[in-house]
Amino acid sequence: MVVLGIDPGSLNTGYGVVGHDSGGFSLLVCGVIRLHSRESHPERIAQICRELEEVIVDFHPDRVALETAFLSRNVQSALKLGQVRGAVIALAMSRHLALHEFAPREVKLAITGRGAASKEQVAFMVARMLRIAQPPKPYDVTDALGIALCDLLRGESRDQGFPSGKKRKGGGSWSQFVTASPKMVIR
Repeated sequence: MVVLGIDPGSLNTGYGVVGHDSGGFSLLVCGVIRLHSRESHPERIAQICRELEEVIVDFHPDRVALETAFLSRNVQSALKLGQVRGAVIALAMSRHLALHEFAPREVKLAITGRGAASKEQVAFMVARMLRIAQPPKPYDVTDALGIALCDLLRGESRDQGFPSGKKRKGGGSWSQFVTASPKMVIR
């Protein structure tokens, strides 16, 4: 399974492609799309779409994971972020990719076990889970990788032991998960 995680922003959009197989998680590529404030907002959205489409063509993700919008006091910033998110959603749909959205708190909880974790804690755990020496910089990148990992972790728990296409109806325990997925546990 390969997931493209995206941390959308109107000036910096982080992305990360993470693979998952029986050997665990692997980092395929990550980076940040840096945009210039002197460009118009439509030009920035076009650049984000072009660069993310290149990543999709090069790495063939099975699905896209995107951070949900959060409440902002600045209405203009919230609108611009919503437009970026809409463009990313349209790109994923045009490429026939499944799309999952995760709130920042849910990502932090999945990666660190704490929904109020700091960006530093998320970056540290992302590096541990991907078995890389240092977390990539800036935080836009580790946030995107965290989103991809969250999707893989949530998908793993949703799909664990269930035939394709059938939804899990709850139940289970941590001990069952650890027994069934020993490579998912960081010691």
